[in-house]
Amino acid sequence: MSLTSRICALNDLFRRAACGPMIVNGQLVATRGVVDQGEDFLARAILAVRSFSDFTEDNDPYGEHDFGAFILDGQKLFWKIDYYDTDLKFHSPDPADPDVTRRVLTIMLASEY
Repeated sequence: MSLTSRICALNDLFRRAACGPMIVNGQLVATRGVVDQGEDFLARAILAVRSFSDFTEDNDPYGEHDFGAFILDGQKLFWKIDYYDTDLKFHSPDPADPDVTRRVLTIMLASEY
């Protein structure tokens, strides 16, 4: 498996798990703008991220499945996965290695970007 394929698989696994009942090797963050829309909006945004599959060369040029955009209630949202070291202080030394990487998935309104 190539490095990119490994990162892609880990990102997909994390995105689906991070938006579910169990978060493994990372955390899920929603920006103030998303949270201010209410609990129902946040829950539906999380479900949209969890089930996102519209990856193209335009929104996923490196093939890592680390970014997506979607419309919810007429508002454009982005989600992004960033890779940190195990202490969440620096970038991960190897995003393909889950033992040295903590993923942070952020959901935000496009206007907050």
